[in-house]
Amino acid sequence: MTQSPYRSLRRRASNRVFFGVCGAIADFFGIPTFWVRLAFLIALIPGGIPGLVPYLLLWIIIPRA
Repeated sequence: MTQSPYRSLRRRASNRVFFGVCGAIADFFGIPTFWVRLAFLIALIPGGIPGLVPYLLLWIIIPRA
């Protein structure tokens, strides 16, 4: 079976903390999950909305693996 040249954005079924959104983004961009989680954490600091709303939207949009 040949691999597709395109990356797939899918939420992980395992090794996730909440919904697998950060892991999916990290896998897609090829970066450590830690940095994506840190970015969402920093976005939560100024009151929660700037980090929580995008996370929830991504949870709805990104399909499961």
